[in-house]
Amino acid sequence: MRIRATGVATRATLRAVRYALLTACVVWARPVSAQVAASSPPVPRAVNRVPSQLADSTFWRLVTELSEPAGWFRSENYVSNETAWQYVIAPLRAVVPAGHAYIGVGPEQNFTYIAALEPSIAFIVDIRRQNLALHLYYKALFELSPSRAAFLSRLFARVQPAGLDSASSADALLKAFEDAAMDSVRHSATIAEVLAHLTSQHGFGLSDDDVQLLQRVAWAFALAGPQINYSYIPEYGPNTMVARGMPSFSTLMRQDDGAGVNRSFLGSEAVYRAVRGMHERNLIVPVTGDFAGEHALAAVGDWLRAHDAIVGTFYLSNVEQYLFQDNTTWPRFYANVATLPLDASSTFIRSISNRWGRGVVSRSANTPLMSQLIGPMQATVEAFRGGTLLWYGDVIALVRK
Repeated sequence: MRIRATGVATRATLRAVRYALLTACVVWARPVSAQVAASSPPVPRAVNRVPSQLADSTFWRLVTELSEPAGWFRSENYVSNETAWQYVIAPLRAVVPAGHAYIGVGPEQNFTYIAALEPSIAFIVDIRRQNLALHLYYKALFELSPSRAAFLSRLFARVQPAGLDSASSADALLKAFEDAAMDSVRHSATIAEVLAHLTSQHGFGLSDDDVQLLQRVAWAFALAGPQINYSYIPEYGPNTMVARGMPSFSTLMRQDDGAGVNRSFLGSEAVYRAVRGMHERNLIVPVTGDFAGEHALAAVGDWLRAHDAIVGTFYLSNVEQYLFQDNTTWPRFYANVATLPLDASSTFIRSISNRWGRGVVSRSANTPLMSQLIGPMQATVEAFRGGTLLWYGDVIALVRK
């Protein structure tokens, strides 16, 4: 059943004015450290009936049946632009039990959250079909690569530099590949290897369009190398990567959690292996879907409910910011959230723009483009149902305490 916000239609003018004010001023929020006490006791592991491994046929059926027709977004978004995304990991671990289900959006930042939060299953839902192709490409690279160095060698089409081993730091790994040149033979071999792995080994029914999107993803990472960033457009070359000051893949993978620990999926061999293991068991499922659409999120919720699983974490990036640009769109998203299986621990991760140089105070010398907030999902649904959720500012004010 879809839930409708009380009084929303009668307050459209107020919402429009408030949204205009939002885009002209700075979003504020308390630092994450004030939201959740560091001394919070650990939460016990959730109990559910999610299988420990999905068959290849089940995985592909989920990819196919949960997905909606693709939509448009203004960026290809090969990599994230959120350098502070690790800051919320410690507060999340204090609230969200391991074993819950994870839902996310976008590219590689999801792998870090998945490794740190230990969900039983993860669904990556994105309106772009290319994001699904990107995650299938990542899936193959993880499964084919027993180490971080082997993974980066395939991802960037560089011959693996000498001197790297399981103890190498993320910085050492990235520096080695930054100094290496693209190898066209390596690139061609990787694409052939990936396609064979997905179609022959797994038996996934990739369409011609999926193959073309996957090849585009592979070409982008090979051409740009470790300096690829959010702004990159293959047709326009490296000049696109200097626009808007977006962080590179290398910069992102060198970040830490604010306490000096690099928790990225390339931060250590152990974290990499955790993500690799999830992929090998087909437990990271990419889905093409609109957050405000009629099918994908609700279908994910139906599958989780059928397996007695609770959504522990929903990583939104800044999707809500776009949803609130249309007064008919954002209510559909929260109606979809209301259909998900939730409990008191269910938590949103929201990314808030710091483009005006203010916002959440960074713990590093440089203010990040985006900062993260965590918010209670059930309280957000309650505010929506009660008609008190009227604009973007109401959403980001709902921080977890």
